Amino acid sequence: MVTQVSEDVKLAAIGGEARTIDEWLTTFQLLTVVVDPYTYESAWILKTARRFLDHFRGADCRIAWTVTADERDAARFLGPLAEETMTFCDPDRTLVKGLGLERLPALVYLRQDLAVLGQVEGWDPAAWENVGALVAKVTSWTFPQLPAAGDPGPFEGAPAKG
Repeated sequence: MVTQVSEDVKLAAIGGEARTIDEWLTTFQLLTVVVDPYTYESAWILKTARRFLDHFRGADCRIAWTVTADERDAARFLGPLAEETMTFCDPDRTLVKGLGLERLPALVYLRQDLAVLGQVEGWDPAAWENVGALVAKVTSWTFPQLPAAGDPGPFEGAPAKG
């Protein structure tokens, strides 16, 4: 697992211009769910990931989707979720490669100094809950209990290389 992401990694939010990950992390830490809109596995986790991210909406961290597609496909895949929560587009999978991700969906928690504090590939409810507990501890927040009724069973995810 990568312990620090390179400051050269660039991400663009839907409707915005590309900035370095270092610029995105100037004020807040980042908690992002990385999804591939071209796989079933990423679609299976949307409802759960939305609930997970929403739980941290008021915490001292930036919550976001990172979609391995251009703006059009990212917006099409997420639908109204792309308007509710910041959405980064990573069509060249720059962040995915920079984090060394091998399976998607993934949950990633980054600190302002670009350190990777937590990273889970695929859907492992206990591992996602552990990352949530870490975010909660760092931000003096609570964390969601996983899995919840209606959540999918655990799965390893699809290959991240696309």
